[in-house]
Amino acid sequence: MHKYKNTIFYSAIIIVFSCIMYVTFINGKALEVDVKNIASDKNDWQEFIDSFISNLHHPLALLLMQIIAIVIVARIFGWLFNKIGQPAIIGEIIAGILLGPSLFGMYFPETSAVLFPLDSLGNLQLLSQVGLILFMFVIGMELDLKILKSKAQDAVVISHASIVIPFALGMVLAYYTYAYFAPEGINFLSFSLFMGIAMSITAFPVLARIVQERGIQKTKLGTVVLTAAAADDITAWCILAVVIAIVKAGSFVSALYVIAMAILYVILMLKLVRPFLRHIGNLNANNKTLSKPVVALFLLVLILSSYLTEIIGIHALFGAFMAGAIMPDNNKFRHIFVEKVEDVAVILFLPLFFVYTGLRTEIGLLNDIYLWKMTGIIILVAVIGKFVGSAFAAKYVGQSWKDSLSIGALMNTRGLMELVALNIGFELGVLTPEVFAMMVIMALVTTFMTGPVLDLLNKIFKDKSQSTDEILNETKFKILFYFDQISAGKNLLKLANTFTKNQQENSVVTALHLLNSSDVDLMDNKYEQKIFLPLEEEARKINQKLINLYKVSYDVNSEIVDVAHKGNYDLVLIELGSSIYDGTILGRLLGFTTRIVNPEIIVDKVIGKEKFFDYSPFDDQTRYVITNSRIPVGIFIDKNLEEVNKIFVPFFHESDKKLIPFILKFIQNNDSQIVIMDIKGHLKTNTFIKEEIRLIEQAKPNHISVLSDVEIDLNLIQQHDLILTTVKSWRNMIDKKYNWLKNTTSLLLIKS
Repeated sequence: MHKYKNTIFYSAIIIVFSCIMYVTFINGKALEVDVKNIASDKNDWQEFIDSFISNLHHPLALLLMQIIAIVIVARIFGWLFNKIGQPAIIGEIIAGILLGPSLFGMYFPETSAVLFPLDSLGNLQLLSQVGLILFMFVIGMELDLKILKSKAQDAVVISHASIVIPFALGMVLAYYTYAYFAPEGINFLSFSLFMGIAMSITAFPVLARIVQERGIQKTKLGTVVLTAAAADDITAWCILAVVIAIVKAGSFVSALYVIAMAILYVILMLKLVRPFLRHIGNLNANNKTLSKPVVALFLLVLILSSYLTEIIGIHALFGAFMAGAIMPDNNKFRHIFVEKVEDVAVILFLPLFFVYTGLRTEIGLLNDIYLWKMTGIIILVAVIGKFVGSAFAAKYVGQSWKDSLSIGALMNTRGLMELVALNIGFELGVLTPEVFAMMVIMALVTTFMTGPVLDLLNKIFKDKSQSTDEILNETKFKILFYFDQISAGKNLLKLANTFTKNQQENSVVTALHLLNSSDVDLMDNKYEQKIFLPLEEEARKINQKLINLYKVSYDVNSEIVDVAHKGNYDLVLIELGSSIYDGTILGRLLGFTTRIVNPEIIVDKVIGKEKFFDYSPFDDQTRYVITNSRIPVGIFIDKNLEEVNKIFVPFFHESDKKLIPFILKFIQNNDSQIVIMDIKGHLKTNTFIKEEIRLIEQAKPNHISVLSDVEIDLNLIQQHDLILTTVKSWRNMIDKKYNWLKNTTSLLLIKS
């Protein structure tokens, strides 16, 4: 009776109080006097439909529907552009343009009017502006102002040349286009200044991630271009603030008052607010997390700063950028705060800004050859000013031709920062819809061309001297293991060591760690050291030579396979992850994982790489690697593996003979004892397998034994340290639903 007391109490409460409510309702009905029932000609179903449609058009419901559609489309296009080696932000910008009148509105006008009615765009604009304020705050925090105080004369020269030259060319272009393209009532000064600033902006966040992804952040080129871009960002935003002040004020003289107030604001932020924030940061420097009052304080500084610059007349975004720049210098503190803000700003709010920009961008307005010629001229002027100007300045200060041209290509990246400036110009009425569309196309083209131009420069200036290590290592047994967490790296290192322990001179072990470009912390310069140091210490303990390889990538899964193929490795080791839908029909068919929908799985099923009802007990990453790798892959499932003295090898198929080279490695390097179970008698009938096992027995007697017609049970499994099997046999074991699978020891699954 005791175990049912909660159920009895719950039932009694529900019944008693339901009766009270019913009695109250019946008695309350008797109190009604002269209550009129409004009769409706509509039936209940029609009333429900009308109510449902009304709910759909409610401003909040409409905004939420817009956000859902925008985020989904932006993520899909971001993923597609990652696959072709472009920053995800390019795909998201194009997604925004396609959702606007240039495509979606043109071919599906009725649907577009339902999803993006004109009276709803105000809400979308305000929400996107809030997102931009948060994003600019993050950009300000990610700029390391200390590097500008160091020996960065070359970088500052390059940076300012990359602003002055394109700015001047932009003003010259404005001179020839003002009569044709300037809006009515806009003076030449305002138009020319905005054309100049639009030509001279560099997108620091996109540039920094490209540098990280190409692994050049520690080179002289990487240091110079990052410093130049940081100086460029600060200078360009200051100039933009002055340009906005002049445009809003209407004349240069009246703008001086706005500029004077802006200078006063900057002095206030640097001399009063910054020391106060530094003091707060020092008090919280050792905390692993930030308390809610501290977070509220810093967000309040952000909002107040944005508010002040908005009412001064230099735009709220400059205030957000300034608030981020004066945050405490403590990298740990900044990193914690960036983590709190960045995901919401980048994943949720930025796509709203891209789509709002897309809704303003009407490429259909460029409806004659002259306008497209003008677009080409704008792109040409932008490239000459930024690319050629930066490269010329870099060459002048002593950079090589390759580095100079690479700096020019990187500084020519405009991305999101350009769209921000263009939207400001459009809102101020300085840019017509036609010019706005032309400039958006210019921003896309100049950002898109960065990657291909860098690849072309690498081919043209290819280092003729081949790596002698690569040539010598062709004859060595090479293992690559990829790790995400440090604990997984240590496990895989120990496992790799069992393959190479006694043959160090003829073996190469490489530890690979990849970081998705969207997760890159631009402030953390010591991340690589922190992630590899524990592995290096472990390698010294077990006397294992280790090569470290760290890269930033758009697509981590593809990068693992690419590195393995380029390095011509003999074995890739990865640790099995997990998926929340493993084993379900939904997971098998649609590729549902913790990332909601995995396009990779859907594509592979459509093109036939995977059958629709083929069960895959692996996470996304493992599935991708074993599907696309042309070299053997080892999937390690760790169950507290300490040593590899005893290995159990079940043979289900003749194809399991491909395990024999790995069995030999274990015996040669680790003196492991191997027990092979011949489940279906293949060892008796296959001459090749019998001969291979006989040769191993001759070379290493008493290290290998074969069992036949023995039932696999838990006791037998738990006598061994490791189960070595093929992926095909592992699937077979899962299909047969062996009871011992849940309580097995560590496993190494080989996919040939």
